[in-house]
Amino acid sequence: MDNRQAIGSWLSGPRAAVEEAGADLGYRGEQLGLPQEGPGAIAPLGRRFGALFIDWGLCMLIAWGLITGGDWSAAGNPALLVLLVLSVLTVGTIGSTPGKRLLGLRVISVNGGRLGFGRVVLRSVLLCLGIPALVWDRDGRGLHDRFSGAVQVRI
Repeated sequence: MDNRQAIGSWLSGPRAAVEEAGADLGYRGEQLGLPQEGPGAIAPLGRRFGALFIDWGLCMLIAWGLITGGDWSAAGNPALLVLLVLSVLTVGTIGSTPGKRLLGLRVISVNGGRLGFGRVVLRSVLLCLGIPALVWDRDGRGLHDRFSGAVQVRI
């Protein structure tokens, strides 16, 4: 193996290296019985980050205007609490936060139904911790989704 192959496999990630070795991993969501493209398919990472960015901006505005009295430097922790409440209320009732709704995403149970209240709370708390959301499985689901039995799909 020359250096270009070693660098290419490293930059491409472990999935590309495994597929290059001959393993067929399929598409994201195949193991969950989801379609490869279109409505019901696994939500792309860019849209999920975009939705989180929109939700975080909304929570910062709410915390800045209603909780901290206009002090931007003190709005961070209250915004995290607002994000927790927003996530529990909106994902628990309509299946998506305002950011997810704007970008055409929805959170569902792995079996296709709505998440129960306990699983929504677990998912929201883990999301607010941050670390579980940064570790993904081969279907692109974060640990917060995996532990709560959830998956983010396109609408």
